[in-house]
Amino acid sequence: MCSAAIMAAAMLIALSSTPFDRAAMAEPDIMVPTDPSTSPVAPDGSTIVGTRVIDDRHLRLTVHSAAMNADFPVEVQRPADDSAPRPVLYMLSGGSGGKGPASWDSRTNAFDFLADKNVNVVQPIGGAASYYADWRLPDPRLGVMKWTTYLTEELPPLIDAALATNGVNGLVGVSMSGTSVLQLSIAKPGLYHSVAAYSGCARIADPVGQAFVRITVGFGGGDAANMYGPFNDPMWAAKDPYLHADALRGVDLYLSSGNGLPGPHDKAGDRHFAGGGDNLANQILVGGILEAAVDQCTRDMAARLKELGIPATVELHPYGTHSWGYWDDEFPASWPVLAHGLGL
Repeated sequence: MCSAAIMAAAMLIALSSTPFDRAAMAEPDIMVPTDPSTSPVAPDGSTIVGTRVIDDRHLRLTVHSAAMNADFPVEVQRPADDSAPRPVLYMLSGGSGGKGPASWDSRTNAFDFLADKNVNVVQPIGGAASYYADWRLPDPRLGVMKWTTYLTEELPPLIDAALATNGVNGLVGVSMSGTSVLQLSIAKPGLYHSVAAYSGCARIADPVGQAFVRITVGFGGGDAANMYGPFNDPMWAAKDPYLHADALRGVDLYLSSGNGLPGPHDKAGDRHFAGGGDNLANQILVGGILEAAVDQCTRDMAARLKELGIPATVELHPYGTHSWGYWDDEFPASWPVLAHGLGL
């Protein structure tokens, strides 16, 4: 897609009236304190500080991140049969970080689909506009961002200990986190055995891709210069999944995107545009431009993986906007790839 169109998409996001549910993002979470003498502790001191039992299959944990010195909720669905250690599937939401309605449990049937599967489902909440990265500097608005550390060094050992898992992990992400899941797999080789990226863009060091990231982060209140530095900083290339795609060898990969044209979910009463709100015109216009942009990113990444001889399942659809209805379809479609990496 041409750079002008990608920039237009980013500007349309910035002008959208309801990008993230900011009130929900600020809402405090009240938890039952966990006995520190029995709670697992990660190597850096991160620990589970609260647990809420919702029912016999569902928990909400509160995890204290030592790297960010902050507490974050984590939604958990236990496996259908927990009589033996089971793998874990981590599910990352998009630009809102899963706060408010733009999350896997609110916008899709993924948790219902997984209800009869022998896998622990973990949905971390938090990280809006962060790209789930370790930022080089604290941000005046977003604070200390050390999400790569959280999702590779802090949360996984706590989940493994608390849920008695078998240590095998998968990872899925949409939109913003469709970039992050590739970065996280590269950052900690061997941690994530299967990865699915829906409507993500890997080429963050490309000038147009980088500008898109900067506008997305800026719209969430942050400054991406605090993440990877100025435009010419080598940190952008160092964190670019396209440039480091060779590190994905051995991971079960699934990539998908639409092409921006309206499809079956672009109608009143269906899933809504990922940025929030119920405006069908936004879903078709803004979501269409966005999805056309990530479609080109997905094609580029698929070509790069093929060039490197790295197997990947790639689904490029002849329709579809940047919206949850299509990701709801993609999740079960990607399940065979995810399940293979999880050993199921």
